[in-house]
Amino acid sequence: MNPMIRRQTLFDVLHRSAARHPHKLAIACGELRWTYAEFKAIATRLAAGLAGQGVGQGTRVAVLARNSHAFAALRFALARLGAVLVPINFMLQAEEVAYILRHAGATLLATDSGLAALARAAAGLDTRVQQFVWLPAEEPGTPEPGMLSFDDLASASGVPPEPALAGSDLAQIVYTSGTESSPKGAMLTHDAVLWQYVSCVVDASIATEDVALHALPLYHCAQLDVFLGPSVYVGASNLITARPVPENLLPLIARHRITSFFAPPTVWISLLRSPLFDGTDLSSLRKGYYGASIMPVEVLRELSARLPQVRLWNLYGQTEIAPLATMLGPDDQLRKPGSCGRAVLNVETRVVDDAMRDVAPGEVGEIVHRSPHVMLGYFHDDERTAAAFEGGWFHSGDLATIDDEGYITVVDRKKDMIKTGGENVASREVEEMIYRLPQVSEVAVVGVPHPHWVEAVVAVVVLRAGQSLTEAQVLAHCRAHLAGFKAPKQVLFTEALPKNPSGKLLKRQLRQAHGHLFGPG
Repeated sequence: MNPMIRRQTLFDVLHRSAARHPHKLAIACGELRWTYAEFKAIATRLAAGLAGQGVGQGTRVAVLARNSHAFAALRFALARLGAVLVPINFMLQAEEVAYILRHAGATLLATDSGLAALARAAAGLDTRVQQFVWLPAEEPGTPEPGMLSFDDLASASGVPPEPALAGSDLAQIVYTSGTESSPKGAMLTHDAVLWQYVSCVVDASIATEDVALHALPLYHCAQLDVFLGPSVYVGASNLITARPVPENLLPLIARHRITSFFAPPTVWISLLRSPLFDGTDLSSLRKGYYGASIMPVEVLRELSARLPQVRLWNLYGQTEIAPLATMLGPDDQLRKPGSCGRAVLNVETRVVDDAMRDVAPGEVGEIVHRSPHVMLGYFHDDERTAAAFEGGWFHSGDLATIDDEGYITVVDRKKDMIKTGGENVASREVEEMIYRLPQVSEVAVVGVPHPHWVEAVVAVVVLRAGQSLTEAQVLAHCRAHLAGFKAPKQVLFTEALPKNPSGKLLKRQLRQAHGHLFGPG
């Protein structure tokens, strides 16, 4: 049988939606509007243009850009060619971006005018990047000199190559921060992402009639693959913006009659606190989604009171599972506050002890998963791949309890991940940067509750005998070498760090001791 007959890739998702809904609005961004037929045609021409520049099956193409229609088109054009998307967090410093470019072996880097200087600086740090593609942003702009223009590439004639792709082929490498100082590249196939789309459609109620606002960064798998991708899959209408701030979001919801919106708790809180909130017509909004960190119960109650027509979903997961793993639905928001719910349709989830035995209700264990969503492994990292799949399950690294109804509540992170403002920060990465200061004897970095960021990065430092160092010096050092969201919000100095008899650092004690540093949380 010809394998094309059974093919299901990410581009096929757009192709089939264009066949079902050719004249329906697919993408809106700024003043631009594309129907599904236009969206598919542009992605196809863009694929032809990229093929003319040597992009083909297996080529790693990195994207360092803010949200735009062009980002969305590039995502599907690369899938058409069998090329591999490598989205990069645009809040990283040049040396951090360069590490990902080198590790992924990216030869082409797509960027926009606002990030072009960062892209050029990073690519110049001993990477394999040979070409740049300029992506137009939400607001009209002029192509960057020396870069291939999106508009020119998307005007290419001819039919792009059609490789014999299978669902098991690699679609993207998404880099995730671990406790190690170097990020890991999670390899996700077309199958993994598409099975995850199915779980999203079923358990998060992504529907054809949705008018969805995509405001959180598309470099992040949550916005890209839990919301934009499944929305294209079912033929929903999608408004893309790069500014997730109340003065932009609230008018957009009103003007475009948005029905569906995702944001981490920090953004939902900013909307509630905005002076524009009460004067904005938000009556069209029907579905509200949050994730990346726990929504404070008092904020849940406030959202329910001030947006009574909105049903809320809490979505939990991680990059390695494409990323959705569990869901807490609208009916359980106040019944199971703080819980991340139960496994979604195509995921099997357990909470286990170190011997891989299910823990009893209320006991703490590690969350593990089996699912067709799960990554192939970490790119060029067999050792960490083996550790992640020990015992035949994917180990999340999150510690949790499970109740007698099967609802899971994350209580800690086995690998000391801090989630601040929807971004992951590896404590060890920040610690290693602070250790570069010669005055430092020991340092522990923890996340503590924060009224805006949900968690704030806090460094607790022990100085070497006879040395002096100020908080301002530590912060300046971190901000010079790390992305802004990774830098501590506060630096504390102490004579000793808490440890157990075997010398293991007790970070939980630090989190408890400083839990009210920024108020009640």
